[in-house]
Amino acid sequence: MLQRSDIHRFDVEPVNAPERQSQPLYEARKKIHPKRAEGRFRRLKWIIMLVTLGIYYVTPWLRWDRGPFAPDQAVLIDLANRRFYFFFIEIWPQEFIFVAGLLVMAGIGLFLVTSVVGRAWCGYACPQTVWTDLFLVVERFFEGDRNARIRLDKAPWSFDKVRKRVLKHSTWLLIAVATGGAWIFYFADAPTLLWNFLRGDAPFVAYATVGILTATTYVLGGLMREQVCIYMCPWPRIQAAMLDEDSLVVTYNDWRGEPKSHGAKKAAAAGLSVGDCVDCNACVAVCPTGIDIRDGQQLACITCALCIDACDGVMDKLGRERGLISYATLKDYNSNMAIATDPATGAIDPARVRDETGRFRDRLKHFDWHVFLRPRTLIYAGLWAAIGVGLLVALMARERLELNVQRDRNPVYVRLSDGSIRNGYTVKLLNMIPEPREFRLSLEGLPGATMYSDDLSQPEGRSFAVKVDPDRLRTLKFFVVEPASAVKPGTTDFRFVLNDMNSSESAVYDAAFEAPENGK
Repeated sequence: MLQRSDIHRFDVEPVNAPERQSQPLYEARKKIHPKRAEGRFRRLKWIIMLVTLGIYYVTPWLRWDRGPFAPDQAVLIDLANRRFYFFFIEIWPQEFIFVAGLLVMAGIGLFLVTSVVGRAWCGYACPQTVWTDLFLVVERFFEGDRNARIRLDKAPWSFDKVRKRVLKHSTWLLIAVATGGAWIFYFADAPTLLWNFLRGDAPFVAYATVGILTATTYVLGGLMREQVCIYMCPWPRIQAAMLDEDSLVVTYNDWRGEPKSHGAKKAAAAGLSVGDCVDCNACVAVCPTGIDIRDGQQLACITCALCIDACDGVMDKLGRERGLISYATLKDYNSNMAIATDPATGAIDPARVRDETGRFRDRLKHFDWHVFLRPRTLIYAGLWAAIGVGLLVALMARERLELNVQRDRNPVYVRLSDGSIRNGYTVKLLNMIPEPREFRLSLEGLPGATMYSDDLSQPEGRSFAVKVDPDRLRTLKFFVVEPASAVKPGTTDFRFVLNDMNSSESAVYDAAFEAPENGK
């Protein structure tokens, strides 16, 4: 047993309390001021930003004529009536498999894109990236580019600083309100909801939704920015499983750039071999997450390729070839590094790569299809295409009417005074198009049996004409009667058959007729 006197043998020197408190557990955030970049990838990001924002804000206002019995909003999630309208497509709750299929396709598509070009989704089309870019446009408009914003942060508070900050944050809030407002318009008729919203007559959930989305857009896009990508988003931690040595990622080609030099002409005059990197930090200045791509692949890199634009601009000014930072595969990088390394000294000599290949290689100018045509990407593309084709075939072949029948359980059957047997059934007829339809419901099997319904003013028979309103479910109570002379003991199978009287559509439901065993 451990004695009190033994405790001192396990004592360690205590940590100095003031010292411990002076070392924070987490590093404080260093605010990032991305500089505006110019180049092909920045232009691509502008185009994608305008297209995605345009789709998001404009789509609820698009109209689509579905006739007088259905809403005319092109894209509408009608929760009240449990419908999803997408132009000419109408999805019912029981058809949610189509939505699930699209989500699976989106996931596989993300795997495919990542395996080919890294985190292209994060760098170009992710909502966090798009709205952050938009907020940065506003910030630059009111406060200037990178150096001006840094000076403004350090400057003491003044009327001009307050004015710029108030204008910036007010514009951010307007964008955030518009973002939340656009979202609720997907769930109701947009013009009607907007009018009711402005008058204060909209449902409380509409105001709550706008408030929540306004707050999240403002905080995530305006205040947190890169912290969302680095700390909150799980995708950077998953993407490594999607990449291999043939995946294109934004890469600093240090086999060409090293050793760095601020005075390349002096080094050349002295007979020293230096790389093309002049350590200007242009790639760092434009990075929206504040990383230095020259340190290699990092979790915080969203593959926006703005560092490529910045570096290419510097290379153009220096009269050197572009591609010091470029899209490259690990296989190419290792190959060029092996060529650039002098086996005798182990030093990197960029001239060796140029001597070997004739020029530095730019993957986007000299594209190899094997980046796409490899087992991983072919499997992803095949799965994506197969699911898409399957969904399309199922969508085109689906029936627009449904028949569902539930037999009464209590009582199972009723013997009438003339000895005939009666079973009761609840019949549900679903019209899944925005037009009124007339159906004929008939019995198939049970020779001699008839049916009747107290819900219809029609005489007893083997078939009935039934009208169903557009996009509606009609429930009717039917009784099937089999005369005593035709009754078979036990269970007899038969069918309810539903036919559209104006088309070839039909539906069948297999039912069972219950009678006493052995006639008792």
